[in-house]
Amino acid sequence: MNFKNKYFNSTIKATLITLIFAITCMKLGSWQLNKAQLKMSLQAQYNKYENDPATELPVNFSNLDEIRYKKVRVLGKYLPQYQILVDNQFDGERPGYYVLTPLAIDGSENIILINRGWIEASENHDQIPEVNVPLSSQSVEGFIWLPSHKFYSLEKKTSAKEWNKVWQNMDLNLYRELVPKKVLPFILKMSPNNEGGFERHWVRPDDRIQTHLSYGYQWYGFAIASILIYLYLGFKKKNITKGNSKRTTTK
Repeated sequence: MNFKNKYFNSTIKATLITLIFAITCMKLGSWQLNKAQLKMSLQAQYNKYENDPATELPVNFSNLDEIRYKKVRVLGKYLPQYQILVDNQFDGERPGYYVLTPLAIDGSENIILINRGWIEASENHDQIPEVNVPLSSQSVEGFIWLPSHKFYSLEKKTSAKEWNKVWQNMDLNLYRELVPKKVLPFILKMSPNNEGGFERHWVRPDDRIQTHLSYGYQWYGFAIASILIYLYLGFKKKNITKGNSKRTTTK
């Protein structure tokens, strides 16, 4: 490849390294932008129900995405024996737990898991805090939340015969296997003004969306920069020698 007094010359190794790096950066950029797009779609769903009053619990659960963030009200009694604490939850820099307590719904065989909010962990993290559970009939208002099925955990998977009070992740499928009750396939995040809960500063779906966009553009920028550097280093100047060539004569 020639451009006036320059020519392009690069090694196969440099070409492969640049290509792999650029493709990797592009994929990471797309991943971040896809996360931002997902949060925007979830925020649109959240906005759909944000100003609606709480209604009765739906009876049709065939399309969970359609009822995500829907505000509902349920009546029943808590089952403290199946309460769990979800670890590694932070309020600012303070570590703590989410308190999830199942509620036996009045007039139904179903129970629904209620996220009652955040409590602070003890200085000795091995010491599990005691959590109060109201035993009288409760009226709980909140919005439907679908926990992610994708998470990474270093803890050993719990067998069906074991029960732990503290969980590293909210694995709703595992919870439904362990509890000998008919558990609904979603969680109710208790409204901040509802009695019987703890600290509730629920994060909106579009939280940190600008961070994902910034990271996405940065990764695309790294990809473009690597290609430009590759081209800059690959183009070299021609060595042109002017003058008369000497002729050698042999006898």
